[in-house]
Amino acid sequence: MIAVGRIGRLFGTDGGVMITLYTTFPDDFQMKEPLFVRVDELAVPLFCSSFERRGQAGAVVHFDDIDTERRAEEFLVGREIFIVEEDEDDDEFYMEDLIGFTAIVGKRRGEVTDYYDSEANPLFEIKIGDKEHLIPAQEEFIAHIDFDKRAIKFILPEGLLEL
Repeated sequence: MIAVGRIGRLFGTDGGVMITLYTTFPDDFQMKEPLFVRVDELAVPLFCSSFERRGQAGAVVHFDDIDTERRAEEFLVGREIFIVEEDEDDDEFYMEDLIGFTAIVGKRRGEVTDYYDSEANPLFEIKIGDKEHLIPAQEEFIAHIDFDKRAIKFILPEGLLEL
């Protein structure tokens, strides 16, 4: 989570608050997305019933379920607000995610049936026809991974895959 503002003071008598927005606050904030406050080290989601910007670095906000000055004062004032940081790097995956992918080795096709994680020698188990083969899960043996088609093209040294 990333800090995006601080709740400064009450605004009105119906639980509204003034928020100082940090530069990390998203310009395209949508009220359907919750803001979070930390209470006893737990992230508590707060959904906005209204959100009105006041200049570049301020906003007047009313949250669902916070409808009195007293509740807002006790629960919100002085707390930092957070949003869930969007993961822009969707390229990350785990080797285990490749189990079930079609394995393409030359003109042969099979299936990645397992992955054995080992620091010394991680291995894919590939089933081609009725035979199971273990091949090193090394970057230099993987020519291409197509996540849409769920296929991996391998380029293996001669003799590594005996059929």
